Amino acid sequence: MSNKLDIITIGESLIELSTSENLTTATSLYKYYGGDTLTTAIAALRLGSKVGFISRIGMDCFKDYLMESWQEEGLDISHVKPVQGINGLYMVSKNKDNTSKEFSFYRKKTAATNLSIEDVPTDYIQNSSLLYTTGITQSLSISAREAVKEAFKTAKENGVLTAYDPNFTTKIWTEDEAKEAFNDIVDYIDIIFLNERYDSKVVIDSESRDNAIKYMWDKGISTVILKSSADKGYYVGSQGKTEFIKFINEDVTDDTGAGDAFNGGVLHGIVSGMSPFKAAALGSVVAGLQIKNFGAIKSIPSKEEVYKIFKGQND
Repeated sequence: MSNKLDIITIGESLIELSTSENLTTATSLYKYYGGDTLTTAIAALRLGSKVGFISRIGMDCFKDYLMESWQEEGLDISHVKPVQGINGLYMVSKNKDNTSKEFSFYRKKTAATNLSIEDVPTDYIQNSSLLYTTGITQSLSISAREAVKEAFKTAKENGVLTAYDPNFTTKIWTEDEAKEAFNDIVDYIDIIFLNERYDSKVVIDSESRDNAIKYMWDKGISTVILKSSADKGYYVGSQGKTEFIKFINEDVTDDTGAGDAFNGGVLHGIVSGMSPFKAAALGSVVAGLQIKNFGAIKSIPSKEEVYKIFKGQND
């Protein structure tokens, strides 16, 4: 049996506390864990990929819970480094009118912010098929940004596929900072995920779908996947053509981590030999099922649930 990993993700882990009520009236919160690259990792893992995670974890009261949970999932944590410090936390709840979601997070000065080049294991990356991270990871600190660049450079030099999602939000940094971080690694990216409304504007100063795809192709990025909330689906640009994959479900209970879960489905499909178009259809099923419940990772569906629908679409 090969020890080679299908996918490695680099990023932070966070404790997730969620409730389907408003925080003012809620009497209990459901504890789980989250983080954007970790959500992608678990989504791919639950579909059957061998997945590893590179991170630093704080040796606080949540450390054992996190490590044991990941081991139970089957996530390779041989390069998760326990260090002195705390783990980040976020809360998902309803607003006072119970009409929409509220999201609060606390992630400053956590253990993951100390990610650095010394956490980038060359042999580990070489012995994998695909490396993935996001702008969220780069935003953790200057040293984390340097670690991402070194990891992507290592992957590219060793024929390992790379995938990236800017995952831009004004809650963590500015447009200029996000653009600089993207430019750090653009020469090493093979697959990019973009939110048509937010990421495209930040990266190329345009919300035009055609401009975004052409720009990325011109940069040497072979596969471009844009999420369009307006059109309720994904535009996949690869192999010189573009196809549209629609959302399979628009009934949203909680969309926390839905884009990250979609990415995990896509990456699993790609490392399994699917075309980017078919992989995006698989990712759409993952995200469509994930948004039916509260929480980012605890709502990720099983392989059996996903393939029951996916196979039905392709019969």
